[in-house]
Amino acid sequence: MERILLGHGSGGRLMYQLIREHFVPQFELKALNDSAVLGRIDQGKLAFTTDSYVVSPVFFPGGNIGELAVYGTVNDLSMVGAKPLYLTAGLILEEGFPLDDLKKILASMSSAAAQAGVKIVAGDTKVVNKGKGDGIFINTSGVGLIKKGIDVSPLKVRPSDKVIISGSVGNHGISIIAERNGISFNPPIISDTAPLNGLVDRMLKKTKEIHAMRDPTRGGLATTLKEIAVDSGYCIFIEEEAIPVPQGVKGACELLGLDPLYVANEGILIAIVKSQVAEPLVKIMKKHPLGKEARIIGEVKESPSGMVLLKTAIGGTRIIEMLSGDQLPRIC
Repeated sequence: MERILLGHGSGGRLMYQLIREHFVPQFELKALNDSAVLGRIDQGKLAFTTDSYVVSPVFFPGGNIGELAVYGTVNDLSMVGAKPLYLTAGLILEEGFPLDDLKKILASMSSAAAQAGVKIVAGDTKVVNKGKGDGIFINTSGVGLIKKGIDVSPLKVRPSDKVIISGSVGNHGISIIAERNGISFNPPIISDTAPLNGLVDRMLKKTKEIHAMRDPTRGGLATTLKEIAVDSGYCIFIEEEAIPVPQGVKGACELLGLDPLYVANEGILIAIVKSQVAEPLVKIMKKHPLGKEARIIGEVKESPSGMVLLKTAIGGTRIIEMLSGDQLPRIC
């Protein structure tokens, strides 16, 4: 009898197969975007998303599970070009969870919602017996508005499009594993948890020729690009030397035997855009606090279909696949 494995929640190949083989046919899903695009209204279209957060530990350098839940939902809506408006929050608490910790988490959620310009309008709380949970789990759902003229989807990707990244990779995943295992780095590695809707708004005001966006969370940059390549049917070619990896993350990955391309992020995005707008868009992104490190890291090619190829620093070519197994469990 087949059973659910930890790897089914990793954001890698196992999770992709689980969703494709079981959820897609049962729910008749047509696309696997970060948010569902609903029916049209006078002002445009509605987008809806839901996510659950089980990060361990719940407090980590640069954030906690509460603001991670708010920002994660805001970012998922933003990745389909929606302006996030309203959120709901469901909390599952384990008997014995410290009330002071709950107060800190709720305060951080309130602060995060204010910073992102959204409102938490409904919620639910359940308590389970001691030993039946892990402190606190949070589920959030969000609704946003996609204005007329905005259409962001991997199905829009075309050959010659450029691939843009908004910032450096690996900070969130490494900060979590360091806190979890009592490892310290000098300087410390801080999670990049942040709301991306302000940056996305600035990008969409510059151009509507943004064909796809994703925030590379579980599975990291590599898995996210592979998903886009499979969904679009084209090849994505990226250059290793163009990808910003902080020295601390690079050193931590070497020490821990990890690949930074597969380490989770919570405050950066990937945008695949029409070639002609790429350079001007990067200039606009660099003027935003969350886009200071924005740069072009690759382009879309006609073939080989569904593949991601990496030009390595030594001049070779490496095939990039989805995360296999579970490199970093419980990171979001």
